[in-house]
Amino acid sequence: MSLSPRAIIVGILLVILICLIVSYAELVITYIQIGFLQLPPVVIGVFFILIVLNRLLGRIHPRLPLTERELMVVYCMMLLASMICSRGLMEKLIPALIAVNYYANDTNEWAEIFFKNINPYLVPFDVSGKGAQPVAVKFYEGLDPTEPIPWGRWIPPLLVWGVVVVLIFFGFLCMAAILRRQWVDNEKLTFPLVQLPLEFVRDAYTHRFFGNRLMWLGFAIPALIFTLNGLHNINPTVPHIKLNIYLNKYFTEKPFNAIFYTPAFLSFAGIGFFYLLPVQLLFSLWFFFVMTRVQDVVAAMIGARVSNMPLYPTRTYIAYQVAGAYLVLIAYLIYVSIPHLKLVIRAAFRGEEGKEETDELLPYRAAVWGLVLSFTGAAIWCWWAGLNPFFAFFELGVYMFFVAIVMARSVAEGGMLMTETSFRPIDLYVMFKDKSDLGASSVTFLSFFDAVFTRDQRGLILTGYLDSLKIADGVGMRRRSLLPVFGIAIFVALIVSAALHLYLPYRRGANFMYGYVYRGNPLWAFRDYAAAAAGFKTGANPKYLIPFLAGVAVTAFLAVMRTLYWWWPFHPLGYALSASWTMIVFWFPVFIAWLIKYPVMRYGGIRSYLKLKPFFLGMIFGEFSMAVLWTFISWLTKTPAPFFPWP
Repeated sequence: MSLSPRAIIVGILLVILICLIVSYAELVITYIQIGFLQLPPVVIGVFFILIVLNRLLGRIHPRLPLTERELMVVYCMMLLASMICSRGLMEKLIPALIAVNYYANDTNEWAEIFFKNINPYLVPFDVSGKGAQPVAVKFYEGLDPTEPIPWGRWIPPLLVWGVVVVLIFFGFLCMAAILRRQWVDNEKLTFPLVQLPLEFVRDAYTHRFFGNRLMWLGFAIPALIFTLNGLHNINPTVPHIKLNIYLNKYFTEKPFNAIFYTPAFLSFAGIGFFYLLPVQLLFSLWFFFVMTRVQDVVAAMIGARVSNMPLYPTRTYIAYQVAGAYLVLIAYLIYVSIPHLKLVIRAAFRGEEGKEETDELLPYRAAVWGLVLSFTGAAIWCWWAGLNPFFAFFELGVYMFFVAIVMARSVAEGGMLMTETSFRPIDLYVMFKDKSDLGASSVTFLSFFDAVFTRDQRGLILTGYLDSLKIADGVGMRRRSLLPVFGIAIFVALIVSAALHLYLPYRRGANFMYGYVYRGNPLWAFRDYAAAAAGFKTGANPKYLIPFLAGVAVTAFLAVMRTLYWWWPFHPLGYALSASWTMIVFWFPVFIAWLIKYPVMRYGGIRSYLKLKPFFLGMIFGEFSMAVLWTFISWLTKTPAPFFPWP
């Protein structure tokens, strides 16, 4: 397929629209996080409208509607745009560059601790100044209507950060080109998140999806519930159906009151996606999450002193088990990929492009050396920005080759709508060394970098690349034709979303917008590193090696058993994800999906599974459609939108 100019034009227009909707919904309305999921509801909603309009054009003239390949080009552009505009980049980058200045005061002494260690090219404020400066005050409190937005203060630091953003994004692109063949062709992972958009496109020819009554029944359930809940916010006499329960209030006696935060969110979209997963993986996901709570009870029974992981909603001893699990899981993924990786490495040193890579996103030679150069370039940039050079490689290595790959695997195999981890690279370092040993300049830079890249993984663009490649297979596109599509979508999304993420706070005041984005994520790392930046020694924590090695041992056992015995019910991915915010949000939908799918597969087999599949895809479609609909209703009526169960 050659690049279609009209598909690119439509894609650019919808990229701009996606950025507008996501920015307003997430930052201003705040009740609907419509863009940060790995399959963003806003993309599904807008894509459905495009499908309807495309059909209407077909009735006017047969050459007017976009082809299925052109439709998927537009979809891939919207997918990347939503991630960039939301938690994948811009909601973390811009607040991180200004929050430390606004919140510096005499009590926390951040101006004295951090400002002198900040590379002046990285931020829009004067690092030689003291306290909150006008560029930060106006960002948080809003400009007067006649005051201009200080674009000139922001453009230089955003261009500087843009260098490392492009390097990391390109590195992920190379990784996607390397991983695709192994995950799609060899292991045949299901990629659950691509199934709904593919059904949308195929329906134009088969009419099996939108003409399926079972699908519309699944659609009707969340549509009815969210309609009632939305109307309840407008008129309290309308009934309200609660979609979240805080389970800890039922465990008030010792030792059960030691259980960590455990809500139950009822997401119909979550149930729909998880219905598509294998039964063994479903069981493992909810089982290992429950086991984290059992460990809390056991710890309370034996009187163990427990602490919470810095910056993450889990216990420290569980987070380090997960870190150990990541290490073994990556080793396991490498082991099963050895034949493919040998092919890739041979191709990297071969002059000509082999037959097996002619339709990959990039030739393997370009992908391997592109990954090496982008990773090295990003590490050098971090060194220039103030990070210890050796730790720069460690930080990026853990982020790109451990965390990002496990998160991408959780989407491709586990159907996870969110990608969240439970540790940062610095958390591995402190098992052996004190944070302050890195130096004040390094920990100051890490306060920015952790907030922008390593802490919150939602909207991870690597999964967007991989899902797009799977979609290309589904509609017969040449994978390499996606290269300019990705480039144009990312370029437009970066510019438009950066402008919106400056315009909205300066005009409305970030203090009156979404708290997590402006008063949470950009500050937590600075609080965590403040003591180290001031030179205080907290010491290494070799005791964390015990849960880390326990995680290594458990995951190794699970991987070996899974390799040897097909009936083994425990999947190592379930253990690796057990402590994450993702499982806190989705453990209950996973459990419900398992309760449904286990008897379906046991007593009805694959035929019953396929027959019921449209019903569960309909639930996804219904919940995501309501999210988009109530975004517009909330914007028009200035009333709160209903709560959607994926915070």
